[in-house]
Amino acid sequence: MAEVSSSPEKPVPPAKKRKSGVIVPHKAKWHQHVGAFLVFVLLRALMVTVRCRLRNRSEFLAPNAPGPVIVCFWHNRLASCIKVYESHRKPYASGRGMAALISASRDGAFLAGILEWFGVQPVRGSTSRRGPQALLELTTWAERGYDLTITPDGPRGPCYQVQEGVMSLAQVTGLPVMPLAFNLDWKLSVKSWDRFQIPLPFARCEVIVGRVVRVPAEATDAERESLRQQLEAELRAISRD
Repeated sequence: MAEVSSSPEKPVPPAKKRKSGVIVPHKAKWHQHVGAFLVFVLLRALMVTVRCRLRNRSEFLAPNAPGPVIVCFWHNRLASCIKVYESHRKPYASGRGMAALISASRDGAFLAGILEWFGVQPVRGSTSRRGPQALLELTTWAERGYDLTITPDGPRGPCYQVQEGVMSLAQVTGLPVMPLAFNLDWKLSVKSWDRFQIPLPFARCEVIVGRVVRVPAEATDAERESLRQQLEAELRAISRD
């Protein structure tokens, strides 16, 4: 008769719990809240000295401006966007506000804190993290009459390359995409992936409005790609470094 092995069986590892699939954006720490306030104060003081000149008047930057709209500019020009928005868009868009797409990362939490001090509603997400949730939230803010702001090459780059996210946002919301360029004559460029630009005191900022891009709700993948290339070419053409 064959002998039966008495060696103990290997324990079965417990089943891993499935993740919910919901990505929670990083929240700012206490020191980030303090830092965000200090940056807000410095930027507010700096922007008083910066002079903006609108090169070509757009219907979206004039009295009785239609809205809302998707404001689109390169990631390295974030520091100039508030000044331009407050000077050339907000006065003609009374009753509305701005919602901006900000990365769900730790750095994004710090930036979101700064924007909140300026009265901007941050929506946390990107193409790689929390994209569908952010798209839904942005759509909700658009329905409330808010302008939407997006940096199409952020938050990781490549620099000056429009990603797909802005096309999806325009197609879902039906809002026109208004490309903007903020060209500073005096600035500090940080050694980062996007060569982030910081205005220096008394700098002059040339504001250029590009041709508006609209993405039809029924646009095909090929049409979306064609419009993406058009937007990228327009932003490159009006931006000067």
